[in-house]
Amino acid sequence: MTQFSEALKGSITGEMEDVAGEEGITPEELVRAIARGRAVIPFNPIHSPKPMGIGERLSVKVNANIGSSMDMVDIDREVEKARVAKRYGAHTIMDLSTGGDINTIRRRILKEIDLPLGTVPVYQAGIEAIDRYGSVVDMGSDDIFNYIRLHAKDGVDFMTVHCGITKEAVERLKRTKRVCRVVSRGGSFLIAWMLHNGEENPLYSEFDYLLEMAGEFDVTLSLGDGLRPGAIADASDGPQIEELITLGELVRRARVAGVQSIVEGPGHLPMDQIEANVLMEKRLCDGAPFYVLGPIVTDVAPGYDHIVGAIGGALAAYSGADFLCYVTPSEHLALPTAEDVEEGVIASRIAAHAADLAKGRRQAVERNAEISRYRKALDWEGQIRLAIDPEKIRSFRKERSLRDDVCSMCGEYCAMKIVRDYFKK
Repeated sequence: MTQFSEALKGSITGEMEDVAGEEGITPEELVRAIARGRAVIPFNPIHSPKPMGIGERLSVKVNANIGSSMDMVDIDREVEKARVAKRYGAHTIMDLSTGGDINTIRRRILKEIDLPLGTVPVYQAGIEAIDRYGSVVDMGSDDIFNYIRLHAKDGVDFMTVHCGITKEAVERLKRTKRVCRVVSRGGSFLIAWMLHNGEENPLYSEFDYLLEMAGEFDVTLSLGDGLRPGAIADASDGPQIEELITLGELVRRARVAGVQSIVEGPGHLPMDQIEANVLMEKRLCDGAPFYVLGPIVTDVAPGYDHIVGAIGGALAAYSGADFLCYVTPSEHLALPTAEDVEEGVIASRIAAHAADLAKGRRQAVERNAEISRYRKALDWEGQIRLAIDPEKIRSFRKERSLRDDVCSMCGEYCAMKIVRDYFKK
């Protein structure tokens, strides 16, 4: 039984009831969206996280990436980053660990965090192959699928699987003069493996086997964009589009098998190409939920890529993207700290809310109107309660305001206060 198979029968699961209530829609509306493959609930029963929906008729969601590297391994630090992400409003977590005891990190997060958890099993397969055989290209297809099964048995709710990288797509990549040829870590593992072994990507050639496994555990497949552009100059090029066409075909096969799927997207895109890319994904992938990294709208702001990503995320979400993967200030520079996670989550949540508001989602409109009324009334506690980052307001008020009735920007000349006082007269 999967959320998708139940929706096809018209059955309403407990998870669907919870999501519909949270989103302010009827369970029947949600069931129809899931049955069409246009909404998903990442929910592995082994983990049983707080139910959360992504896709059509639902608010825009935000994912936070965490995870160790070979250079920085601290399990407690990664768990703390997951806690910070939850505290500041992330809807899902992805553990991208590549260093230390990867199994323990994943299992700790699954045990301690009740948000849906995603992973990229090919990372662990590749790293273990390097340790065992000396090179990632010497791993076997069984190694990849064994780690997919292990992650599913542990309770992982959704997985990035780079199924759209085919031999044909790699040949196109060879002919394309990209500035940044491949920036996907999982994509690079598989492309190196394919070139060395002269064989097709196992995740593509054995996609039916992958579907069986995903259906067994009700794991949502996040069809990865291994050929996403990693530079503005590479945006919307041939390899990216060819991979997207393949992912659209795989979305349809997943639906036939009763498996939930979402599609990952770019990447680095200039602002004028974002809407076209979202519409293209929706067309080629028959409305499947679209999961975008950023997008990053310029390459010149290292250290501020959370802002760059929020600009792209707001535009993408307004155009129809359903799921924003946050970007932190340390993107392209270093492994994120807990403080980076906080900033990244908040920036992407602002982008998601701005898109929901512009699209007229009732809950976003009502929240926005209510905080405006509190602002007019100079009601600081009301503003704190509704703000995306309440702690920031409290900090500013404590450190920089001398009185309770106004802020220190205008003081006695506060426009709100002056007009209010004279309207009373």
